[in-house]
Amino acid sequence: MNRLLSLAIASLLFSAPLALACEYPQRVKVPNGATATKDEMISGQRAVKDYMASMDEYLACIEQEEKDTLESMSEITEEEREVRSAALIKKHNAAVEEMELVAARFNEEVRAYKAKSE
Repeated sequence: MNRLLSLAIASLLFSAPLALACEYPQRVKVPNGATATKDEMISGQRAVKDYMASMDEYLACIEQEEKDTLESMSEITEEEREVRSAALIKKHNAAVEEMELVAARFNEEVRAYKAKSE
């Protein structure tokens, strides 16, 4: 019975529009600090900042899309609401984790760049 309920909820989730208009930004290429020039590092920094801004827009978009979807659904059970909320939280956390990884990677390359300059 639980499996049937889970399948029904999954079907509902996939039949309703789920952040389809929100485009997940492509991961930015971080320059290799050990070999990059100053201009390449500056360009990389700009790319990382643009990527972070795009990810912030994506996060706002998925939150708004979910809000809009919930408002458009005439009947939704508390269990369905919880499942949708959990899915949104997973998407949000995965995007934030990706942002943290990119920032950490760029910081590693900045340290490598500074180390070669010393």
